[in-house]
Amino acid sequence: MNREQGLKEIERTRIIAIVRGVQETHILSLADALLTGGITVMEVTLNTPGALRMIRELQDKSGQRMFIGAGTVLDLEDAKKAVHAGASFLVTPNMDEEVIRWASTEGIPIFPGAMTPTEIVKAWKAGATAVKVFPSASLGLTYIKELMGPLDQIPLIAVGGVTEENIKQFLNIGCYGLGIGGSLINLKEIEAGRFEWVTDKAASLLAASR
Repeated sequence: MNREQGLKEIERTRIIAIVRGVQETHILSLADALLTGGITVMEVTLNTPGALRMIRELQDKSGQRMFIGAGTVLDLEDAKKAVHAGASFLVTPNMDEEVIRWASTEGIPIFPGAMTPTEIVKAWKAGATAVKVFPSASLGLTYIKELMGPLDQIPLIAVGGVTEENIKQFLNIGCYGLGIGGSLINLKEIEAGRFEWVTDKAASLLAASR
């Protein structure tokens, strides 16, 4: 997917699947399982062994149907390597203005991590496509809701702590997107080859978000 198609998919489904610690041999089956369940956006974190190879393979085999990005991008070197491997968007855990400005100049969607209002505004002014509120699981729904008051012009992505039970609440307070990791990308189920579990969970999350 190109930039415009991918961003439309985030706006449509609101979910970014965060892939961390998955074995290379499972990545294509995982992508198919997510797609079958209705999730079309996935982020492979760079601290996953073989992440760059996985991103390249995903783009080759699933890039027409899915929006494939790189997560845990810590610095400009990481960003350039990820894009060279084929990442269509970048996600960072930190607020690095150099990375944000580079991605913005290159026309690459970037979702930098930030926690405080000051960090969020700085990231937005530097050129962020949307800002990832991290760690959402620790900060909680109430914190993000309070941020929405003065910062409602900035698209926010909540990452961590999103479940079928609260996904609608996150969306109702105005989150642009939701990053979902372990509760969707269950390594035990994946290693056992039970990819239908991922498909069912993806479909369940999407249904709960409607």
